[in-house]
Order: sequence, then C-alpha cells, then structure tokens
Amino acid sequence: MKSDLISTPQTGTGTHIVAQAVVAPLSRAAIFLVATINPGPENRAAILSFCGDLAALSRAVEFRDIEAGLSCVIGFGSEAWDRLFGTRRPSNLHSFREIRAGDRHAVATPGDLLFHIRAKRMDLCFELATQIMARIGDAVTTVDEVHGFRYFDDRDLIGFVDGTENPRGEAITEAVLIGGEDEAFMGSTYVIVQKYLHDIEGWNKLSTEQQERIIGRTKLSDIELDDSVKPTSAHNALTTIVEDGKEIKILRDNMPFGQVGTGEFGTYFIGYSRSPHTIEKMLDNMFLGNPPGNYDRLLDFSRAVTGNLFFVPSATFLDNVSGDSAAAEPPPIKSQTSDGSLRIGSLKGEIPHE
Repeated sequence: MKSDLISTPQTGTGTHIVAQAVVAPLSRAAIFLVATINPGPENRAAILSFCGDLAALSRAVEFRDIEAGLSCVIGFGSEAWDRLFGTRRPSNLHSFREIRAGDRHAVATPGDLLFHIRAKRMDLCFELATQIMARIGDAVTTVDEVHGFRYFDDRDLIGFVDGTENPRGEAITEAVLIGGEDEAFMGSTYVIVQKYLHDIEGWNKLSTEQQERIIGRTKLSDIELDDSVKPTSAHNALTTIVEDGKEIKILRDNMPFGQVGTGEFGTYFIGYSRSPHTIEKMLDNMFLGNPPGNYDRLLDFSRAVTGNLFFVPSATFLDNVSGDSAAAEPPPIKSQTSDGSLRIGSLKGEIPHE
C-alpha cells in the first residue's frame, strides 16, 4: 500500500526537490557496494553520465516485480565530489574521521561511491548491482561488497532488535533531509557506513541480563531499560544525542550479514542524517566514551573494519548531471514535481510497503 508523501522544502525560487530513495520500509535483502573511481578523465565522464541514468536503470529492474520495493541510493565521498562536481561543496562534506581509543578503532577506509540497494528479494538487488557494474565496472574498483539479510523480527545477529528508535512520518524530513541551511543542496542527506564484525562466541557466553545492560534494552520484548538500572555506558544511552533539550534523530537501515563457514558474523551499520555531526558524536561517545573512558561495551565484542562518509544528493540533482557537465557548480535544477511532494520512498516517487 502507498504511504502519504512527505512535504518538500523549497528552494528560494520555489522549486520543489525530489530526494533519492533514502526512506523505505525495512527490507528483507540489501546490497551495500562501495567503490573507488579509477584515475582518468574518461572514468570521471563515465560516472557523470551514469548519474542521470541510474533512476531509469532502477525502474527497468524494479518492473520485474513492482511489489518487491526495489530501490537504490547513490552517495559520493568527499574526494570524489571534488573530482566530479567541482569546488562548490555541500557545507558538511568531509572524509570519514578515524577514531582511536586503546583497542577500539573506528577505521577510515577508501570509498568514492556507495550504492545502497534494497528490496524484498535478493535476486532483484543482485540484478540491479550487476547492471550497475556492467555499466560502470571499467570506471571503478570495488573495495567492499556486503549482502545483507533480514534476521527474524528485524534482529541483529547478537539477538537484539535494531532500529527501534528510527523517526517516523514527518519527523523523517527533519532528521534526514537538508533544508535551508544549505539551500543549494536541499533534499539531500549524508550517510555514514561501517562494517562491524562480531565475536559471537564471546557474546553468547554472557548472560541475557549482561547483554541487556550493554545494549540498554530487553532482549525478548525490545523495551528500553529504566534509567535507574541502565548503565550510562549502554549502547542506546551513548547513541542518544540531545542538543538544546531536543533529541536529534538519525535514520538507520542496518542489516546483518555473515558467512557461517568462515565464522564471519556482522552488522552493516548505515545511518542517514541531515548533518554528519550527529552520527560523528554518536561514534565519539561509543569509542572514546562520554565522559571519556565510559565507552560502549558492545565494542568489546564488535570490531569496525570499514568506515566511510558519503553525501547523497537529491534525485533532482542527479537527473541534471550529464557526462559533459563542467566540474565547477552543481548542475542547475530544471524540473520540479507536479504535486510539490518530496518523494523519498523510491525513485518512482512511491514508498513501497509490505
């Protein structure tokens, strides 16, 4: 069924911006593909040309099963943005900031492009990823590829429900989409991704009560622990960001992944936010501690092996990019929606639901 579309912010000229498919229901399958752009002007031109074609390519694959809710988001790293689009930059775009604290390490790893592909069916995700790489494979080098899956009732492999506190309805726009604070890039967002590997054997040696105190929620019912019993080092305590008395939300779409034969069990963290500052503050609290030393004990069992920050421009921006675009200014916006809605559910303007 269709959800109500979320109202759009407008540019100073009154133009409505269409966002990429940042918001979608939790999917059964996802592919996270990170790549670097190969040197050479021909590779830069290939990526620029591809930007305007991604929506049509996604629709072609999506049409095989409209009800499966296939969507794709593309994001650009800081250095890639300069190479592709020039010196006019999103105001908060920078490289991922590495964090070190004792044995805890939030690593920064290479990445120019992120493709976040989601659907109810992995075969559709796989087909779209295949078609994307068939188109740009010669221009990029893949540095990370993760195939995620839904695990029971939206649980992580450590057994807890993930994403409970995601914003809903109109709150999504405020949490995720850039507004008048960076008008040239309204309807865009930032995304941080990290690939975490879990010590499942060590985690499972803990009692349920010990695990609950680390996470800050009950394992079976997913109810937040009362502050009187929840440690200040609990994961959900350290990742709750309050500014001027108001909690600042982000949108998570984390997915479990793993390979039983090699003993790899993990979570792919992906968080969308109106400003990267919110997630960066969460990571500081987790790895450094708040106050310093009061770190997230989940990191005793989970290790980050990748880390990237990407900028996700609006779909309107992408539609106006061409292979011969000059890398000097963002491409001009030449179209707007007919109904003044910010269509953030899919590249076709609908939010698919199960």
